[in-house]
Amino acid sequence: MQATKKITRAMELIAASRIVKAQQRVAAAVPYSEMITEVVRDLAAAGAGSRTPLLAGRDTVEKVCYVVLSADRGLCGGYNAGVLRATEGEIKQDAIEGRGHAIVAVGRKAEGYFRFRGYNIVRAFAGFTDNPTYEVAKEIGEFVTGLFAAGEVDRVELVYTRFISAGSQEVVQRPLVPLDTQITEGGDGKNEAGADYEFEPSPEAILQTLLPRYVEARVYAALLNAAASEHAFRQRAMKSATDNAEELIKNLSRVMNRARQDAITTEIMEIVGGAEALSSGD
Repeated sequence: MQATKKITRAMELIAASRIVKAQQRVAAAVPYSEMITEVVRDLAAAGAGSRTPLLAGRDTVEKVCYVVLSADRGLCGGYNAGVLRATEGEIKQDAIEGRGHAIVAVGRKAEGYFRFRGYNIVRAFAGFTDNPTYEVAKEIGEFVTGLFAAGEVDRVELVYTRFISAGSQEVVQRPLVPLDTQITEGGDGKNEAGADYEFEPSPEAILQTLLPRYVEARVYAALLNAAASEHAFRQRAMKSATDNAEELIKNLSRVMNRARQDAITTEIMEIVGGAEALSSGD
């Protein structure tokens, strides 16, 4: 038990040290995400996007794709369970309303969970969840936009755990493709002097190039949030395991000491009894 306590304590310290770096990466990705969102709004305000597939939603949604961000490993409390339960609930609701589903499983836990239960997994990504890279986000973004453009799915949703602070995280579901109309609203298409922006090439061409980058940025931000949340959950889970091991060690030590004391008392009584028997025999 002492060895188990040392292991869980070491895992707790490692997770705690990684939270800081993961939190910094989340914060560092915010300016890029905000700036690309602003550019998309200005392009839409300038008249682009009316024929862009990633902005044009489908009249009827017959199949929804869920990009589920989980962990590759366990020992992180309820982190995986929260995301998996939320996704499964949405899929069951879709089935009630007559919609199909497709799952892009990110992390071995999501892949194992949904594959074991017979859900439709169209692609699985794994091996990077605690330290994601932009290259992985790009690969995921290209895959899901390809599904949408080919008409294989009518909507793509991101399901992940948003990092609020080291002590607070929440499971969220965010639309990924087509883009939320609120994202493209509010742009003015003008510069600070009030004149219209001049786009070269056309706003439509720029938007066609920029929207995939926007989707990738959204996926990358979600991956970073999920990684930071995973470390936070694991730190808390390992702290709880360490505290439980400490309590168990105390309880077992008391039991062991009591048993040893009883054994010693029994041996003393046997010795005294034997000595009295010998003396009475004389």
